[in-house]
Amino acid sequence: MKTISVIIPAYNHARYLAEAIDSVLAQTYAPLEIIVVDDGSTDDTPAVAASYGDRIRYIRQENAGVGAARNNAIAVARGEYLAFLDSDDVWLPEKLEREIALFDSDPELGFVHCGVEKFDESGQTTISMTGMEGWIATDLLRLDREVIAALGSCPIVPKRVAEEVGGFDPRLPPSEDWDFCYRVALRYRAGFVPLVLVRYRLHGGGIHLNVPRMEQGMMNALAKAFASDDPAVQSQRRSTYGRMHRILAGCYFQKRDPRRFLQHMVKSLRYDVRNVGYFAAYPLRLALRVFR
Repeated sequence: MKTISVIIPAYNHARYLAEAIDSVLAQTYAPLEIIVVDDGSTDDTPAVAASYGDRIRYIRQENAGVGAARNNAIAVARGEYLAFLDSDDVWLPEKLEREIALFDSDPELGFVHCGVEKFDESGQTTISMTGMEGWIATDLLRLDREVIAALGSCPIVPKRVAEEVGGFDPRLPPSEDWDFCYRVALRYRAGFVPLVLVRYRLHGGGIHLNVPRMEQGMMNALAKAFASDDPAVQSQRRSTYGRMHRILAGCYFQKRDPRRFLQHMVKSLRYDVRNVGYFAAYPLRLALRVFR
């Protein structure tokens, strides 16, 4: 039976942490251990973790980010496989069982992920079943579709693979998940379970809502990716940066920041003029916003 270490980085998510831990304890495939890494929380996270006693391993570190927290857990993990869960997300009971079964059938996989249900505090949900499998590095780099629905809470990866690629890069928040999966995908095939096995929580404290920070992290991650001299990688450079600036323009439009919207629109078109059709629709979007 394969052994799994579950890694839960936590920073000021005391209100969600118990639900995350409980969802791991309810798994039909019991993990070897649950490692909660407290990234210098100032709320009740230590008390919530302490309430589980020896059912979890608790590590506290000075605030250094989720990448450093995961790396600390990887260093002490005793399982053959590592399963990552963000402290504000939840697993469904068969998550580990369904994913580890793919490794049983194909032990050469680099990681396995699954379908996701995204939900917010009002109870509204969105099902995402568009995950990809096989050699997906090129698809991750294109940025033109969802390849892995919840990068921080879906993947299971062999510990040897996580160590081989050097773990997470703590310089890239909040894009260290994308960077990690991309580096694994360059070397290994991915497996996908076409079932909703993760519930991904959308809330006001989510780091994905910090657009300037997301911009910085993703630009740094892309700079790493395109440092490669592989012609196949370089052939995607202009279209990927065009798409990235297009995404950022859309984010700043939603944030009602016209200056940054225009900056990224211009950059997007300079990289890839084919994005002109996308931006041509913005007057309509603006009109709809006014009428709402």
